Amino acid sequence: MKSSIKTLAAALSAVAFVSTAYAEMTAAEVDRLGKDLTPFGAEKAGSKDGSIPAWDGGLSKPPAGWAPEQGYVDPFASEKPLFVITAQNMEQYKDKLSPGLMAMMKKYPGTFNVPVYPSHRTYAVPQSVYDATKANAAKVKSNGEGIENYDQPSFRPFPIPKNGVEVMYNHKNWWYGGYTRCGDWAPTRSNGEWYRVGYCEEVFQGQNFDQPQKNNIFSYYGWYDAPPTLVGTIYLVIDPIDYTVANRQAWIYNAGQRRVRRAPDVAFDNIDDGTEGMRTTDDWWGIQGSLERYNWKLVGKKEMYIPYNAYKLNDNKLKYADMFSKGHMKSDLMRYELHRVWVVEATLKSGMSHVIPKRVLYFDEDSALMALGDGYDSRGNLWRVYIEPLIQAYDAPTMFQSPYLVHDLNNGNFIASMMMNERKAPVYKWNVKGKLADFKVDSIRRKGTR
Repeated sequence: MKSSIKTLAAALSAVAFVSTAYAEMTAAEVDRLGKDLTPFGAEKAGSKDGSIPAWDGGLSKPPAGWAPEQGYVDPFASEKPLFVITAQNMEQYKDKLSPGLMAMMKKYPGTFNVPVYPSHRTYAVPQSVYDATKANAAKVKSNGEGIENYDQPSFRPFPIPKNGVEVMYNHKNWWYGGYTRCGDWAPTRSNGEWYRVGYCEEVFQGQNFDQPQKNNIFSYYGWYDAPPTLVGTIYLVIDPIDYTVANRQAWIYNAGQRRVRRAPDVAFDNIDDGTEGMRTTDDWWGIQGSLERYNWKLVGKKEMYIPYNAYKLNDNKLKYADMFSKGHMKSDLMRYELHRVWVVEATLKSGMSHVIPKRVLYFDEDSALMALGDGYDSRGNLWRVYIEPLIQAYDAPTMFQSPYLVHDLNNGNFIASMMMNERKAPVYKWNVKGKLADFKVDSIRRKGTR
């Protein structure tokens, strides 16, 4: 595994872009948006060998005749893998593989593999989000861990990120406006045993309230609808965009006690109910929350195989019981494509604590979403492998991750979070507007007694 890490570092050295500068984009850089760069700052052109296509606007409309009740129909269902990377042949592809994927193939050589399909750059959002990005690109800047001149996540803050903090802000501020959904978690033991945890969310970004909120990255309700032991537990979380000027506010309602209390532990490496300790609170959306505990280094940008256009994995004809192998989801349900990614290394600051003291994270250049991640323990050994399959919601349009997968290389456990296969479609309701009055402390008790 140490050799895999060295290989990754060597591959990045030629393209590494490490900077601690905090400056606005220049007029010349802004002018590139929508020209040689996409409206969000990714390279518009394809790769020289054609394996990564040019971005042509993405997938912003549903297929003809599509209805939300069908779930997300796979526009690439007829495609077959170009090739499959296995434990036996992965050395020839190691320059485009994360150490985590290689470790999974070594641990599960008979069942875990990486089927590589043709690449499709499907990411798209509404034109208004592109327009706002370009109009504000020269104003926004990072200043250490904070961000200036950016008070609503209605556009991408850093189309051309120059440091790790800016990449993180792009990921954290992915545009969705507001959505509601119910999905399922499957904490799975190394012997293949698992159970279902049902979880629902209402999530609104600051601009999607009836009274738009500044410095509000999201306001969030989360509650369980299975198993019975967790039903009645409700979380209310209000998160700032800039943690240097405000803190997370979180409360929990317990149906048994019929009271609301502050929940400062809904953050960082604390453990959520129903996860069996298999992921931490800040693993949601790959990674989220305050940046304060880590140093964020932008290692560089490179081409990598990442889970993309995961329509097959999210097919509502699949049953959960048929989707799992010991230690991971069945590999033939996965789809990996070659895309450009930003690589960020997060190392724990002196005096700070976290169960995962080092992470290496891989963010899709087009969507800015985390697609893969490697978590290292206190001895520097690779411990947790994060796989976050990306899927374009062509009805929104926006891109999201589904499901969130966290694998423990030590004990063989893994958890799949927010699966939607056995939920009645449409699981996601996008472009939902929130009522600010519903996200007050008094409201959480009313919600719990409905």
